[in-house]
Order: sequence, then structure tokens, then C-alpha cells
Amino acid sequence: MFTATISWRLKIPIIKLFYWQIVSGFLFMQKYTFLVWPVISGVLIALLVLQFNPNFSTPASVTINRVDLTTIKSIPVKSTAITAENFVHSYADAVAKAAPAVVNIYINIKPTGQNQPTLSTSSEEHSSLGSGVILNQQGYIVTNNHVIDKADEIIVALQDGREALAKVIGTDPGTDIAILKIDLDRLPTIMIEESDSLRVGDVVLAIGNPFDFGQTVTKGIISAKSRNSVGLNRYENFLQTDAAINPGNSGGALINTHGNLVGISTAIFSKSGGSNGIGFAIPSSMALKVMRDLIENGRVIRGWLGVETQELTPELAESFGLSNVRRLSFSGSDYQWPCISSRLATGRFNLSL
Repeated sequence: MFTATISWRLKIPIIKLFYWQIVSGFLFMQKYTFLVWPVISGVLIALLVLQFNPNFSTPASVTINRVDLTTIKSIPVKSTAITAENFVHSYADAVAKAAPAVVNIYINIKPTGQNQPTLSTSSEEHSSLGSGVILNQQGYIVTNNHVIDKADEIIVALQDGREALAKVIGTDPGTDIAILKIDLDRLPTIMIEESDSLRVGDVVLAIGNPFDFGQTVTKGIISAKSRNSVGLNRYENFLQTDAAINPGNSGGALINTHGNLVGISTAIFSKSGGSNGIGFAIPSSMALKVMRDLIENGRVIRGWLGVETQELTPELAESFGLSNVRRLSFSGSDYQWPCISSRLATGRFNLSL
């Protein structure tokens, strides 16, 4: 009985405490009822956002990559190769446009007593080599005169593997240009562009057959223009380039980045026989008239005055007692030259033409 009384007395405070907690909670809810629905609505909106955008709760600096292992073999790989469309540093399009019209030229010197021309298929039997450029569908080819000079037989090899005997249409040793002709169909040609628009620093490509290795392309720039005192030809107006030009390149194409012909590779300055970065090409502007004359007439027709001129330097002007140095002096003439009839003689000065 004593025990029961004590237990009951202990339970009464607990019941009272529970009762007051219920009452307090009810009073709190009555007081803050206006906050319940906004809180519930916010929770529901947050759940909806997370349902439709799972990455919303991911920090911006974290990237989640989900890879389906069953389809990993079909994932496309983006190529990082440099193409001419995206970068100006590729000249593949220019080369593809011009290279088919650049040919290899081989010459034979026949043994004594052999007069019948024969088409040889082995380049090892040819005694010398160079390059050339096909000008049109009629089979006209431009090359250097020194490439085919003294040749008994000229063989032209195209990029597509065909070979043909060539005949000489005309030569001009004064500019070192020669025109050949072959009889083949479906010939590739090249576009000729006036070289006057070239500037020092423009990129150019040399295409030829150096050392008979096969068609080769080298790149450089126009290093200088109007080189007229190289000492190779009577008429000089060379383009200078650092594009590698080696034995076998003579007569080949010098093209711009559009694949158009701007010069004919002609010579190099070298003590060893290899390229030292100083090459010379006949500009297309100079070669065009020569090529037309050779094709139409078989020779180049030029006016001839018959005088040798010398620039009147300040030192030379002083020795003659002259103040105006913008003149030319005649340093040489011959009694058979046309200038004699015009009374132009050695030592006289020209003021204007």
C-alpha cells in the first residue's frame, strides 16, 4: 500500500508536465499559424526544383561527368588536326592547285651516231634534270634555257606518271627562258599572276624536283625585288627568296599562297652547291612577254639602241664639273650600233628620254 501510494504521487507531476507541453504547443501554433503554410510551400518548391534540375545544388566549380559504359565506344572524338580552313599556316590548298602543272624535265645527250629519238622510262638513264611549268592545254611548257641548252632529247615527266618527248618552241638566253611543247591530252595548267603586286615579306612556295628526289615543295618569303646586278643574264629583274631552291628546281614554279604562278625558279647563290637561303626567280611580269613572243614568233623581239650606260654618281659629276647628278652618262658604244646615227657617243650625258 505504501509502495502504490508513492508511485501514484510520482506520476502526477509527469502527467502535469506532459499536459502543459501540449497546451503550450497548442498556444504556440495558434500564435504562429500564419508561418506554417509559407514554410510548407517553400519546402515543396525546393523539392520540385531539385527534381527537375539535380545539378542545381552542385557548386559551380564542380563538373559532373556521367558516362554510359555500354555506349562508350560510340562517343565521337573531335580531331585537333590543323586545317587550312581554320589556320592560315597551311598551304595545302595552294600546293594542290599548282603542283599538278609542275613537271620534271630530263635531257639526254645522244651518243655519236644515234639520231633516232627514243622515249626512256627510267630517269636513271637521263643525263641532266630540271623542272618546268605547263602553261595551257595545248602543251606549252616554260622552263629555264640553261636546263635544256645543248640537249639532244628532252623528256617531260608529269605528276600523274605520264612521260612525253618535248620539242623546243623557242629560247631566249638573255632572260634564260625557254618554251617547250608536248602532245598529251588532259593536261593540268596553272594560273599566272602579275608579280608586280608582290611585296617584300610575302610568303611564296617553290615547287620543283631537287636532286631528282621527286616533286618537292619549300616555303619562304620574298626577300627582295628587282635584283638586276646578279650577273647571270643580260636582262635581270630577279625576285629574291629564301625558299630553298636546289639543283633540279631550275625552271620550276614559284607560287603565292593562292597557288598562282608569280615566278620561275632560276638560280641560287651558293659556294657549296646547296641552298643557302638566297635564291632567284624570274618574275612572272617579266616572263609573260617573253613567253608570248616565244610561242607566237619563236623568238623575242626587242628594241636595240646599242649603248652602255653608267649612273652619274656625285663623285663622277664633280669630276665633270656638274652640279645636277640626276643624269646618265654613256660609257660605251660601237660604230656599227644604232646609237651612232643619233650622235650618242661615249662621255656624253643624257638628260631625259
